[in-house]
Amino acid sequence: MTTTAQQTSPPAAPRPTPAIIPLPPATARAATGIGALLTLASTFLAWTWTAEFPGDLTVNGYPGGLQVLTLIGALLTLVFTLSAYGVRGLGWLTPGGKNSAILLFALGTFATTWYAIIAIAVNLGGLANLEPGGFIAAVAALLTLVAALGLPSDVPLDGDIETVTPWKRFTQAFKAPTPEPAAPLPSWAEILIIAVSFGLGLFIFTYGIDTEYAELFIGFMLMVCFGATAVSRAGLNRRLASYTATHKNVTVTAAFVAAFAFPFTQTNDAYATIGANILIFATVALGLNVVVGLAGLLDLGYVAFLGVGAYTAALVSGSSYSTIGIHLPFWAAVLAGAAASLIFGIVIGAPTLRLHGDYLAIVTLGFGEIFRIAMQNMDGTSGPNITRGPNGIPDIPDLEIFGFNLGEPHTVLGVELGKFSNYYLLMLFFTIIVVTVFRRSDQSRIGRAWVAIREDETAARAMGINAFRLKLLAFALGATLAGMAGTVQAHVTTTVTPTQFKFVEAVPPNSAFLLAAVILGGMGTVSGPLIGASLLYLIPAKLQFMSDYQLLLFGVALVLLMRFRPEGLIADRRKQLEFHDTGQLDTPKGDIGLSKAGV
Repeated sequence: MTTTAQQTSPPAAPRPTPAIIPLPPATARAATGIGALLTLASTFLAWTWTAEFPGDLTVNGYPGGLQVLTLIGALLTLVFTLSAYGVRGLGWLTPGGKNSAILLFALGTFATTWYAIIAIAVNLGGLANLEPGGFIAAVAALLTLVAALGLPSDVPLDGDIETVTPWKRFTQAFKAPTPEPAAPLPSWAEILIIAVSFGLGLFIFTYGIDTEYAELFIGFMLMVCFGATAVSRAGLNRRLASYTATHKNVTVTAAFVAAFAFPFTQTNDAYATIGANILIFATVALGLNVVVGLAGLLDLGYVAFLGVGAYTAALVSGSSYSTIGIHLPFWAAVLAGAAASLIFGIVIGAPTLRLHGDYLAIVTLGFGEIFRIAMQNMDGTSGPNITRGPNGIPDIPDLEIFGFNLGEPHTVLGVELGKFSNYYLLMLFFTIIVVTVFRRSDQSRIGRAWVAIREDETAARAMGINAFRLKLLAFALGATLAGMAGTVQAHVTTTVTPTQFKFVEAVPPNSAFLLAAVILGGMGTVSGPLIGASLLYLIPAKLQFMSDYQLLLFGVALVLLMRFRPEGLIADRRKQLEFHDTGQLDTPKGDIGLSKAGV
């Protein structure tokens, strides 16, 4: 008896997805490099004839303003194109996607360049105000983008290619494969890469916060958004994440060293004001992250705890308008503000944390509004004269710690630090405390219990977890951290009024913006709320001319975020799986035959 084994041919390898614009790959890559080189060269030409447009784009041979951003974008496009060619020494730039990164850099360069050209035409009254260099830059950036659209996708598309729609082809062009694990490097090399990365991050943040006019900041944001996405598609962020996971303590130290160096890079104390307020906002958002991100409690009145700390500090810090006439040293004022917020957190949380979901959110929203109205009515007419009502408590004196008056300029390491630089460094100290508390809590048994309650409270109770006690602990801890930050905010703003603690307001921090910072950055992470708070404070501070439409744009941005990045900018592994995994086991596609199935 003879048996014949059925011969099965291996499945055909998926064909590469056709490019958005049908061009030969070699031609598209060469044209992209040439276009990037021409765009780079155009930045050394004058783009306009008059210096009325900010940035002085009238000089040949010396890029300025928006030209610098175009130069950086064109240079990055050219370098990544050379990396895709396999130029020796540049291969490490593209461990993941090659063409997707090039396309994103080209798109960012195009957006920045054409925004600059349109801004010149609108501000100065027409295209007649452009010099030949401006037209060359626009055409070269367009040529680069068209050529980059002719590059094939890095990820093959499953299915019949002939039926692929143009939109599917477009979205496929931005996808990139997961990079292979990096070859092990010496520890000193990995630490050096981490240090250089944080130094580069400090430079980018400093450049953005030091932009002197709105046009430059908008161009900066365009370039950063496209550039950050391109770096992610290239796989560099995964490589860096593998190094930071190995050297966690070094990473945290490098982050705070970079943050400490920020005020020493500033020549204008007004920019240090933005930095100090960002740290206050970020610290409070990190405290809210304990409540929302770890324990899963939707708190819509969290800004009230910030207000409790701020009002407590205002009353006991020696203000001439304080109604109780007490002047405590700073450390005692901080403890008083934190203790007052802790008490309010327990008093509010004890009767309300037995509620769940929307009901808890409504109760916390009511508490936030009750606090604001109560502070407004304690004016001696509608209630006891404690907070001076709508007038608030002004004239809060500057802090003096160990004889060091934070309201006066001081020379540190040869650099003169103004008032807000001093408060920035003080707030950085409190941020370190909050980050340490969050990390310890997250990695502890209590933190794991919070996560269990967040994911499924019923299952957590069935496993013996005292859900109410742990939720109350999270609520109280978050309130304490917010109150501690509020004591510093009172001295930075020098005035505390009820209007600072609304649920939603154009100027953060408020409850809506705090919650948005946690969601935007990534719930349950350390760096997520810090990044989210930085963006939500920095962008409104720099785009004052759009203040009338700020809440509208804020809502549109949240809708887009929930659609395209629901897990936040910095998401942990759990959130990535929750929002992007299919929830099904991986199964082979097609008929693989019984022999290959192991039968």
